[in-house]
Amino acid sequence: MSLQQEIIARLGVKPEIDVDAEIRKRVDFLKQYVLDTGVSGLLIAISGGIDSAVATGLCKQATDELAKETGQDYITLGVFQPYGEQSDIADSYSVAEAFQLKHKVETNIEQAVDEIALEVEYAFKSFGTPRHLSRGGKGNVKARTRMVMQYALAFDLNLLVVGTDHASEAITGFFTKYGDGAVDLTPLSSLNKRQVRQLASRLGVPQPILDKAPTAGLWDGQTDENELGITYGDNSDYLEGKDIDPAVREKLEKQYRKTEHKRSPIPGI
Repeated sequence: MSLQQEIIARLGVKPEIDVDAEIRKRVDFLKQYVLDTGVSGLLIAISGGIDSAVATGLCKQATDELAKETGQDYITLGVFQPYGEQSDIADSYSVAEAFQLKHKVETNIEQAVDEIALEVEYAFKSFGTPRHLSRGGKGNVKARTRMVMQYALAFDLNLLVVGTDHASEAITGFFTKYGDGAVDLTPLSSLNKRQVRQLASRLGVPQPILDKAPTAGLWDGQTDENELGITYGDNSDYLEGKDIDPAVREKLEKQYRKTEHKRSPIPGI
């Protein structure tokens, strides 16, 4: 078995999907998990990107169906988490509006992140290497601070935290360990980015969200494809078992090996 075949099998990606069947399967997965755990609903952080928009649509459908079927109150809580002023925060709100979310809240992470960064810089100084926290380091603090806030809300409201990671992010390790990778369940995990887009179109994600360049939003001008140097088209082709440029294949597989620690259980002895 080739490495490509091993990766595809591990991540569970299909070469093509029945969009309606995939939506049904993922909604049912969410519903059953809510029932099995006895929680009151789901929490989803809405970034304004396509992945969180699709997850929002699935969560809302799941909790609406549960409420109707059981006669009990189940909610989807949408959380907006800008760092200071977020230029595209309106996209997050448009997703909530598109899926008619009744429950939503904004938690600005700027003050918390800056305080953490400041304390880290004090630590650098204390052992003789004064410097600012790196851009990437601060980006990871942002991702992890968002999850701290999500779990604080989820704990007191008896909700499960839903993640947006999918196979195209998993293969490259393009998520923050203990940040956006730290969630209770991931309803998109066996889809590649192309397939996430297919679900987005069917669910009714607003067109401006579909047209946006994918970004983790950790610093100004950041985009997934520019940072990785690999297009989501090539990434999705690879995960569908297709041949891609050998140089791109090598780069993708190197990134997969490099980020294995993000996909594996914590090692111990």
